[in-house]
Amino acid sequence: MSQVMTERKALKERGNPTGEIRLILGDQLNAGHSWYEDKNDQVVYVLAEMHQEQKYVRHHVQKIVAFFMAMRNFAEALASAGHQVLYLDLDETADFQTFPDLLDALRKDSGAERLRYQRPDEHRLLQQLEDYRPDDLDVACDESEHFLLPFEEIPDYFSKNSNQRMETFYRKMRQRFTVLMADDKPEGGKWNYDTENRNKLKAEDIEAIPEPLVFAHDTAEVRSRLEKHEIDCFGELPDKLPWPVSRKEARELLSDFCERLLPAFGEFQDAMTVESPHAWSLYHSRLSFALNTKMLDPLAVIQAVEACYHDSEHKADLAQCEGFIRQILGWREFVRGIYWTHMPDYASSNKLLAQRNLPDFFWTGDTKMRCLSEAIGQSLEYAYAHHIQRLMVTGNFCLLAGINPNQVDAWYLGIYIDAIEWVELPNTRGMSQFADGGIMASKPYSASANYMHKMSDYCQNCEYDHKGKAEEDACPFNSLYWHFMDRQRKRIGNNPRTSMVYRGWDKRSEADRQAILDRAEYCLENLDKL
Repeated sequence: MSQVMTERKALKERGNPTGEIRLILGDQLNAGHSWYEDKNDQVVYVLAEMHQEQKYVRHHVQKIVAFFMAMRNFAEALASAGHQVLYLDLDETADFQTFPDLLDALRKDSGAERLRYQRPDEHRLLQQLEDYRPDDLDVACDESEHFLLPFEEIPDYFSKNSNQRMETFYRKMRQRFTVLMADDKPEGGKWNYDTENRNKLKAEDIEAIPEPLVFAHDTAEVRSRLEKHEIDCFGELPDKLPWPVSRKEARELLSDFCERLLPAFGEFQDAMTVESPHAWSLYHSRLSFALNTKMLDPLAVIQAVEACYHDSEHKADLAQCEGFIRQILGWREFVRGIYWTHMPDYASSNKLLAQRNLPDFFWTGDTKMRCLSEAIGQSLEYAYAHHIQRLMVTGNFCLLAGINPNQVDAWYLGIYIDAIEWVELPNTRGMSQFADGGIMASKPYSASANYMHKMSDYCQNCEYDHKGKAEEDACPFNSLYWHFMDRQRKRIGNNPRTSMVYRGWDKRSEADRQAILDRAEYCLENLDKL
């Protein structure tokens, strides 16, 4: 059984010459890639804990630890399969500012004449590696072989000259990959069962929420390495990491989701609660980290869920299965297409001209607004929140308050364990903040406290009144909502999906409108005190 090499000098001491180096990034842990079909002693696979990857944004400590553990496990799995593997930790890479700097040293150590890498999913890394073309090195880029839509086909589905809508794309993907299809029609006669996936949790539903499957990886060794290198991170790091960090564990999590959680997933996928010890997980799969590091194949996940629908003994009905598949086959592939179609300009879009600073409580959870306190506190504890918490709680607040999208992006990209720029940026800057002006969404996803009260129990025992608008104890979401709609009227007032809102606003007396706007102004001037 081959052993993982852990020092650069091992390249010089190898008995076999190194003809080719193959670089594997931390989110390219795809055991099914064609690279690994054949074994070649002259090929060395390299995984590296790079300091640059810890510094381009401030990360949640669980995110860093999970990536490092998953990378190490993948290296050991490759070595066990007979491949030559070099794994460099932070000690070994401390002298290198970038991947090209490291690659220069490795090719000199090894005498390698060829470099191959898989296409990075982040624009900054793609540019870094595409720009690395030494005269005496044969460099080639291969596909990651992970996504359902091949990279070269993205222009067939997406265009810079028109706004895209996920539903249209999703239907095309369902047809292309024959997922939940009955001949040429969708199963059940409908493409989308979203209207059945918006239920609030009742007391009996909360009681039935199952305990999530979690893992227990000792974090001491990686924690020590982060402290030694003074990696600036935040959030809580338990002694035992609960996230899957191997292909085997990712598959266990998928099986557990299909068996125990999928039957109620769709029904409660938008719900939120504080009344259960498992409120952070609910019926969500928590597979996004495993998917985004490529430990899981998305088509295999889709097929596993579809098989549950076709299994007459399984309890998951069509609405539950379709709701989950839409997230993977539809939304996940869709945001990737948006990202690569519109980068790099997309990363600086700010159509609503939002400029306020992110409140300090986003780093502590210390706010009297219970919905934000719960969602942020959960994110700091687990490096995770589900999509509605991200979109309609933290994201909605940032949208209404006019927070600079650069700061919003940095927070989302850093805090969530599954956040990689290709998926984070369109979801945050586009869907959540409407900073792209409508490329991702047909209207801003803005909402008052009424939405929070409808979909959660966050408003119970909150210091603010979810019904109040202008009073001192009125929930800030209410006045901020109307302030946002009022100040953005020139930009979104003609949108047919918001015109009815403005008609209701115009029917209020001038005194009422001004009182609400005054309350909002107070909130905006005192964001850190809310």
